[in-house]
Amino acid sequence: MRDLGVGFRYLLKGQRWVARHGRQYGFGLVPGLITLVLYLAALVALGVWGEDFVGWATPFADDWSSPWIGLFRGFLTAVLFALGLLLAVLTFTAVTLLIGQPFYESLSERVDRDVSPDGTAPESGLPLWRELWISARDSLRVLARALVWAVLLFALGFVPVVGQTVVPVLGFFVTGFFLTEELAAVALQRRDVDLRARLALFRTRKTLIWGFGTPLGLAFLVPFVAVFLMPGAVAGATLLARELLGEEIAEGDGAVDTDAVDDGDGAGASHASGRPGATNR
Repeated sequence: MRDLGVGFRYLLKGQRWVARHGRQYGFGLVPGLITLVLYLAALVALGVWGEDFVGWATPFADDWSSPWIGLFRGFLTAVLFALGLLLAVLTFTAVTLLIGQPFYESLSERVDRDVSPDGTAPESGLPLWRELWISARDSLRVLARALVWAVLLFALGFVPVVGQTVVPVLGFFVTGFFLTEELAAVALQRRDVDLRARLALFRTRKTLIWGFGTPLGLAFLVPFVAVFLMPGAVAGATLLARELLGEEIAEGDGAVDTDAVDDGDGAGASHASGRPGATNR
C-alpha cells in the first residue's frame, strides 16, 4: 500500500512544478480549454436531445401505459447521459493530449531536464505528424480497453448492493489506471516504450498507478478542474515515468521522498534502492 502514497505525492509534485514555472503552465492550459469547449457543447446537446433519441430508439414502448413509459425512458435517458459523462472523463485526457501534443511534449521534456542529474531529456527524434499518429492510434487502443471495462462495470451495477458500493469504487480505480497511462505516454513515448510495454510496466506497480490516477480521476469529475490540473498532471506523470523506469530523479522540484510514506519499518529505503523500477537517489 506504500506505493499509493508515492503515486499521490508525484501528482502533487507535478502540480507544484508547474506552479513554479508559470509560462509552461500557461501554455499547458490552452489545449484543455479547447477540449473543454468541445465537450461542453457535446454534453449540452446530449442533455437537450437525449430524451428524443431514447424515444426514437425505443418504439416498442410507445403503447405502454403511464407511468411506466415515463419511468422507463427517463431511466434510459439518465443512463445515456451518465455514459456520455463517463466517456467524456475517459477520453478527455486523450483528446486534450492529442490537441496539445506539441505543448505537452515541450512541458514533459522541460520536466525531464529539470530533474535529470545531467540536465538532459530523452528525445524521440520523430517528426510531429508521426508522433501525432502514434498518440492517436494508442489512444484509440486504450479507449477500446477502457470501454470494455466500462460496459462490464455498467452491467455489474445492476447487481444489488455490490452494484451500488463496490462497482463505483472499482470504476474509479479503472479510470485512474487508464488516465495515468494516457498522461505517462507523453514521456514514455519519447523513450520508445510502446503501448504493450507501457501496460505491462504499469501492471507491475498497479498501486503506484492508482495512487496517482485515482485521485486525479476524482478531481476531473469536478467541472473545469481538469483544464487547470492537466499541465501539472503531465508534469507529475513524467516524474512517475522516471520512477517506473528506474531513472534517477535529482533532488529539487520533482523529487519525491519515498521514505516519507514509509510505514516505519525501513521498507521505504529498500523500496527506493533495491526494487526494480524504483528511483535511485
